[in-house]
Amino acid sequence: MAKPHPPHRPPSRSGRTNLASCIVALIFLIFIIIIALIVYFTVFKPKDPKISVNAIQLPSFSVTNATVNFTFAQYVAVRNPNKSSFTHYDSSLQLLYSGNQVGFMFIPAGKIDADQTQFMAATFAVQSFPISPPQQSGIGANMLSGSDSDSVPGMGMGLGLGPQLGNGFGGGNRMEIESKIEMAGRVRVLHFFTHHVEAKIECKVSIAMSDGSVLGFHC
Repeated sequence: MAKPHPPHRPPSRSGRTNLASCIVALIFLIFIIIIALIVYFTVFKPKDPKISVNAIQLPSFSVTNATVNFTFAQYVAVRNPNKSSFTHYDSSLQLLYSGNQVGFMFIPAGKIDADQTQFMAATFAVQSFPISPPQQSGIGANMLSGSDSDSVPGMGMGLGLGPQLGNGFGGGNRMEIESKIEMAGRVRVLHFFTHHVEAKIECKVSIAMSDGSVLGFHC
């Protein structure tokens, strides 16, 4: 004798309601994740700081027996574009002539607040070093001809008063030096994630051999 089968019961309404709730919650979670990623990559994504050189000057300059010594002064601005503070490690400013280091200045570690610009001044004496025959062309000539739109002609540095017009480019011998600044540090995003960032800038400086005036520089 066959056993009677239990009556077929349709899926309960509560089960379908739970499934729909789970799907809605999953869609909402995916939406929140997408919004969080958009905000991170548009607002909180770590960016490298920006270094700009405001002015360069040689307060003292002398040439003796094919050797030169001078005092080098440079004003820079470091911009932190991040939404959190930038903590930089010990850094340095290097001065090069013909590829060889002739000057060096230590930059101590520090911190730049979010969306802030910090102004720095570096002034140090450069020991005497031999020079090559003065150049009649180079960065100064390029600036004069207008071949480099980013060059800054006749830019000197006073006591925080901004750029000063130099003696121009007409005639005279010149020498070229190069300055390099490298800054590395970290940015902490949302107080949890730490990212390594760095900034660097290199400038070629044209100097008049007659009096040490800065004819111009290009970074």
